[in-house]
Amino acid sequence: DTLWDLAIAEVEKRENPDDDGKHVEVWEKSILFMGNKNGGKTTIILRCLDREEAPKPTFALEYTFGRRARRHNAPKDIAHFWELGGGTSLLELIRIPITSNNVRSFGVVLVLDLSKPNELWTTMEKLLQVTRNHVNKILSKLEKTNPEVATEIKQRMRNSLQRDHPDYELVDPFPIPLVIIGSKYDIFHEFDSETRKIISKTLRFVSHYYGASLVFTSKSEALLVKARVLINHLAFGYDKSKSVSVDHSKPLFIPAGLDSLSQIGPPPAPDSDIGKMRANTPLELWKKVFEKTFPPKSFCDLQDTKDPAEDLQYAEYEVDVMRAQKNQELEQYKRNASKSWKEMDFDSD
Repeated sequence: DTLWDLAIAEVEKRENPDDDGKHVEVWEKSILFMGNKNGGKTTIILRCLDREEAPKPTFALEYTFGRRARRHNAPKDIAHFWELGGGTSLLELIRIPITSNNVRSFGVVLVLDLSKPNELWTTMEKLLQVTRNHVNKILSKLEKTNPEVATEIKQRMRNSLQRDHPDYELVDPFPIPLVIIGSKYDIFHEFDSETRKIISKTLRFVSHYYGASLVFTSKSEALLVKARVLINHLAFGYDKSKSVSVDHSKPLFIPAGLDSLSQIGPPPAPDSDIGKMRANTPLELWKKVFEKTFPPKSFCDLQDTKDPAEDLQYAEYEVDVMRAQKNQELEQYKRNASKSWKEMDFDSD
């Protein structure tokens, strides 16, 4: 052994005195949080990491991490938490955290604002569609460079349901582990019963169809704990709860694989209306039914997006002074260029 090998062995022995020289594998996972703008993503992340600090607006893509030890004197497992800000306005940034190097250990948490049903389907569809397309491109490349890993990921995707589940052939699982969180349940709970039922049934179907877990939460500590259970399962491999709550008058809590199409029932619309709707997939049919009750609201996340350079939490005096100077130079250049163009003579045919 080289001196370097001996040094590594000594450090591992000191950190893990009870392992008798056995190597302990460190669990390392990554999770991307995305969803409605101002939907509560940051609050959920802070609670998962036991951080008692006020949430700040997320600009673009932000990163943090958490560490947990499975037992005393064991090395701490690591979870990388990425948060996509801006709602659906920065979709192209999804490709940054999810790469061919970490897709095997990646999961997604989609946070949907239950208080905004007219934005719900559009937000969900855009974010999941772009994420799925990106992951599928990575899997296509892995099939050529590392087919064993690609096969493992695809097989794990199908394992979200047991083979003997009656819906095994009827669903289309998301390519990587997915948790859907319905936030702001405290506001949602004030909606009328029929509205809550339609939204709850629809999200149950979507979650089951994608092989995802579903939980409703709010700032309530009791509800945040339930969301934390599902996230800790993704991030640190903690046991996944087997409890289920499907009562539409209460917060939903349904771990992946524990629901069924027969329990969810048909789309909430009269049979005469469903018969008139043309849909190629069950998901498309549920979309048409949902959007008939909650027409998609025309909105643009970019309209309310502020320039991060103007935010005080990112203030740096030297950088800001230089930026202001360069902005002045740019404006001066534009004025000079405009004058020179006006003074030019162009030959007319």
